Amino acid sequence: MSARVLVTGAGGPAGVAVIRSLLRRSDLEVFAADMDGWASGIYLVPPTHRRLVPPGRDEDFVPAISRMVTEDRLDLVISTVDVELIALAGRRDDLAPAVLAAPSQDTLSVALDKLLLAERCESTGRTPRTVLAGADAAAVDWEFPVFAKPRQGAGSRGIRMVPDRAALESLPLDEGLIVQDYLPGEEYSVDVIADAAGTVVAAVPRTRARVDSGVAIAGRTVHDPELEETAAAIARAIGLVGVANVQLRRDREGRAVLLEVNPRFPGALPLTIAAGVDIPSLVADLFLGRDIPTSIPFREVASVRFLEDIIVEVDEVLVSAHAGHQEEL
Repeated sequence: MSARVLVTGAGGPAGVAVIRSLLRRSDLEVFAADMDGWASGIYLVPPTHRRLVPPGRDEDFVPAISRMVTEDRLDLVISTVDVELIALAGRRDDLAPAVLAAPSQDTLSVALDKLLLAERCESTGRTPRTVLAGADAAAVDWEFPVFAKPRQGAGSRGIRMVPDRAALESLPLDEGLIVQDYLPGEEYSVDVIADAAGTVVAAVPRTRARVDSGVAIAGRTVHDPELEETAAAIARAIGLVGVANVQLRRDREGRAVLLEVNPRFPGALPLTIAAGVDIPSLVADLFLGRDIPTSIPFREVASVRFLEDIIVEVDEVLVSAHAGHQEEL
């Protein structure tokens, strides 16, 4: 019997990748949703399976998903958007009998707060020194330059180089900034999946050769035991069950250390899938209570991304009252 799966955030690269992966499964019936009727991923599924939802911060977002669970007889809900995950993780019971395919609320909260994340993962020995801006940062004997960034937030927004102690002491204290050691080396993204017991099934490092709007559009997977083991240790430290993207960067000594964790599907997911680790399919099985492998190898492959058009009839385009809003994808 087929399971019925809803994928939200269908307008983002991650949403499109998840939908395409699950559509290859004959035992899954895929629904796609987004706040914007122009979201491309909506049109990968049949017209009967296309849905519009309020923005993730809207008070009606979770009730809207709950209604879809009932009306569409959904078994599984997969969100690819941070703000939606936060809203849904705190109200999982509202989605019953469907299951939310997401890490625990504790894991999400820690991963999305860079100070809490550094503190939780300090025992791995793979975190840069991380303290709050202000008195805590002023008390540290830093090797300049250092970096300041918001405790919360995705991508490079709000990040600034701090060249010396004078600049450190003039950092604003009302922006929730943290200060970290400067990491001058190469950056990697490691796509990680952990099973229901928190055992890491796969950790696939990839380079970010070309990046557009925070999403890697070209890169390659790499076999590197240090990267794989570091990402797995971070995943275990935060209690990961499901998928996360662990970003690492090499420090001044060349060691791979934690940069941040995105506890959701990454935008460059097609590369990891092509390398042999079909994370969306594995996540679907995991949260549907099905067995998944204990370990999955991957190949070294490379990818480039290009623009692709989906052509639909004009009367198929969904009209959304929320289309003017902007949501972080």
